[in-house]
Amino acid sequence: MLRLPFILAVLALSSMPASAASTSWFKSEGGAVRLVTSGLSDTQGRLRGALEIRLKPEWKTYWRNPGASGIPPQIDLRQSPEIVGVEILYPAPERVEDDYAIWAGYKKSVALPVVFSLSGSESAGIIEGSLFLGICETICIPFQAEFSFDAGANPFDPADAATVDAAFASLPDEAHAGFSVTNVSRRKGSIEFDTVLPSGTGKPALFIVAPEGAQITMPELKAHEEGRATFSAKVLAGAGAALDYTLVFGEDAVSGTLTLP
Repeated sequence: MLRLPFILAVLALSSMPASAASTSWFKSEGGAVRLVTSGLSDTQGRLRGALEIRLKPEWKTYWRNPGASGIPPQIDLRQSPEIVGVEILYPAPERVEDDYAIWAGYKKSVALPVVFSLSGSESAGIIEGSLFLGICETICIPFQAEFSFDAGANPFDPADAATVDAAFASLPDEAHAGFSVTNVSRRKGSIEFDTVLPSGTGKPALFIVAPEGAQITMPELKAHEEGRATFSAKVLAGAGAALDYTLVFGEDAVSGTLTLP
């Protein structure tokens, strides 16, 4: 995949003190980042949190599958008997076009929902690891920070709960009959996606996540009429049997999974 130019340097990050069950705010030229959790783990050991990314004007960051450039946010955990895994979830991105490429990301501050997997329920503990993401203006600066915080320190803080709740509320709805990808077909070297849209105005956008080993370009809008749109993407390498997608129209978005023919 193509990459935007990066300043390959170790950032000297400054930080502001942590509050309740969160890391400090780690600051760099383009903004600030922190991790925050709320509550205790549920019966399946899941602890909810958020990766807050505050961007300065004109700065941007990436979605889970940026497309032709960039890298998605990453959280790497240190080995711990209590914290056994982590997953980042994503609100609907924007289609960004610049001098280098077309890619998927966020042009405003965003809070990405995070789910930590714990070994037990009704618990929290020390979470340690590192963050890595790109924050971009005309070039991209790698943002990296080491963190260690106690998710059990005041886990029911109202401000943290509001942050985490808002992050999860920003996720796309589940695709349904009135708003989804309805048909997928293969052409020579490409894939076409037929979609059904709700009533409204604006330009629809489709974002996909190919399975590991496959490379598929960001879908291009080919046709759009009331209630329907068609997109096309080129297959650069491989193509697994399933694709995750996010479909955006106006202020609304849905996510689902496709099975390729």
